[in-house]
Amino acid sequence: MAAGFSTASAKGVDFEAKITPIVIISSIMAATGGLMFGYEVGVSGGVTAMPEFLKKFFPVVYGRVEVGADKNNYYCKYDKQGLQIFTSSLYLAGLTATFFASYTTRTLGRRPTMLIAGVFYIIGVVLNAAAQDLAMLITGRILLGCGVGFANQAVPLFLSEIAPTRIRGGLNTLFQLNVTIGILFANLVNYGTAKIKGEWGWRLSLGLAGIPALLLTVGALLVTDTPNSLVERGRLNEGKAVLRQIRGTVNVEPEFDDLLEASSLAKEVKHPFRNLLQRRNRPHLLVAVALQIFQQCTGINAIMFYAPVLFSTLGFGSDASLYSAVLTGAVNVPSTLVSIYLVDKVGRRVLLLGAGLQMFFSQLVIAIVLGIKVTDHSNNLSKGFAVLVVVMICTYVAAFAWSWGPLGWLIPSEVFPLETRSAGQSVTVCVNLLFTFIIAQAFLLMLCHFKFGIFIFFSSWVLVMTLFVMFLLPETKNIPIEEMRERVWKKHWFWTRFMVMGDQSCNRQEE
Repeated sequence: MAAGFSTASAKGVDFEAKITPIVIISSIMAATGGLMFGYEVGVSGGVTAMPEFLKKFFPVVYGRVEVGADKNNYYCKYDKQGLQIFTSSLYLAGLTATFFASYTTRTLGRRPTMLIAGVFYIIGVVLNAAAQDLAMLITGRILLGCGVGFANQAVPLFLSEIAPTRIRGGLNTLFQLNVTIGILFANLVNYGTAKIKGEWGWRLSLGLAGIPALLLTVGALLVTDTPNSLVERGRLNEGKAVLRQIRGTVNVEPEFDDLLEASSLAKEVKHPFRNLLQRRNRPHLLVAVALQIFQQCTGINAIMFYAPVLFSTLGFGSDASLYSAVLTGAVNVPSTLVSIYLVDKVGRRVLLLGAGLQMFFSQLVIAIVLGIKVTDHSNNLSKGFAVLVVVMICTYVAAFAWSWGPLGWLIPSEVFPLETRSAGQSVTVCVNLLFTFIIAQAFLLMLCHFKFGIFIFFSSWVLVMTLFVMFLLPETKNIPIEEMRERVWKKHWFWTRFMVMGDQSCNRQEE
């Protein structure tokens, strides 16, 4: 049965809406784009811990890890730029692709952009699974990155626009839930394929990435585009018909009028990226960019990329390191479900603030344990301390999974007005992938030189971002997506000055 409710708009008119099956099904299918992203985050760390993969593509690292060369340098044995390029090239390609994805999202729609993402990803999977040399491997990773760039551009927008206001946070979080499921799936696959003799193990791990790619491609063929996108492209009748279908009611005039008004403003914007820099749009841009930088500076992707490598460095055996990576992935999924349940009840800020304290504490404990027990030339990490490190990493992963993971994507997708939404999401994805690339490229080098201090480095960032949330991040819970400006930004103690000055500036230009 569909649950009915109405949402009060800024103009005093209610938006009637029901939670319809088509919205739930479309959201689940679109969110499979997160599976692609998550699988790649999880699979790369696993295959780089497989001896046969290292022997074929990175023989220097293979010599350090398996043969025993330089075996006493516990923190530095995986430090190799080529190995980091294998992981980080995907994100460099993704941040470049997102600018093209911004154009297709705005001119072709959210749905075709998801379809393009699936096609890029499938081609990349084929090249990776069949790779015979490093060049072929990196080319495949670049195409995978293009798929991730297009998917991360379109999917969060699709989810935020199709969802009724009161469950927008929960439905958008499906993207991050799929990311965590993808990571867990990749860790489980790596745990199994690591036992396969020869090259078939890592080839199977890389090849199974085709499953989430096929799911997104098929899903993109079956779902309809969002009313916001259809109206933005001038297909008004179709947009109204889709709006009636997804809201489960014929009384969609108030919400449709809001879409028309937003579309009218959007058509006046000839250069959306330039428009982002206008004073009245700077709060949205600054918050979106800050959230992406902070999300990566929690250190989460460093942990998830290199979990098997990290645990191996800390003295766990080969199987134990992969098992520990599976454990962190298993914590990730149910913790994201917590976010889906709470995000539209307690709000975005409460989850971010609480998780900030949890991540800060757990990283400090990890740094203290490693600082005492693991040095350059000795590893005294006993079973008890090893278990403590894994528990603290799981505590940290859980906190991220119900806060910065999903909300880092949700909030930027809902705060931009329609006229700059595609451009804003493009900048959001670009910054996210840029800092993902930087962290992925630098982590093994940082681990080598910072040693246990790398966790102090990330915990310091967690403290900064928690203060940012406390003072500068507005609450967007239960606010219609096209009314953020009036009901959020103009009422915030700090950002309101940009709104008022921006309006005055626009009025002078019109005169």
